[in-house]
Amino acid sequence: MPPFVYVLMLHGVLGFIDIIVDHELLEKLPARGDSSHEEGLHAVRETIFACLFASLAWFEWHGVLVWWIAGLLLCEVCVSSWDVIVEGDTRVLPVSERVLHLLMFVNLGITITLVAHALLWWHGGPAQLVRVDYGWASWVLTAMSVLSAIWAVRDGVAAMRRRDVAAV
Repeated sequence: MPPFVYVLMLHGVLGFIDIIVDHELLEKLPARGDSSHEEGLHAVRETIFACLFASLAWFEWHGVLVWWIAGLLLCEVCVSSWDVIVEGDTRVLPVSERVLHLLMFVNLGITITLVAHALLWWHGGPAQLVRVDYGWASWVLTAMSVLSAIWAVRDGVAAMRRRDVAAV
């Protein structure tokens, strides 16, 4: 199994902890009046990860198709960078969230490095999806994809509700 699978799963676990502990239990973001922009960014990020988890769980993306994965990773870097600014402008982050974000940024860098290494190998072939099966890890990534998609909808709805409340 390629190393990127392990760090991608670790990123999913770290993200889950961040969402449950920091966003839900400590900060209660969906209920905050000033959270619409942040919740919207979280919905975009969760959509990106739903796509990444699903895309890499069962397939290698060869040839020009590597740009799908590269594009998702680039979008994630942009969204995370923007989220840091929005969070810093709207609230004081608890220590636990700042530490977790640091760990997630380090892990994201490792993930990008390992996935980019695979993409370099995959890029040389013809454009095709090559089916892979990482056993239990493919199923874990699939479950993470489904959960990320569900949470993206939830955060997107929360963002729209907060915008409606702020507009009144």
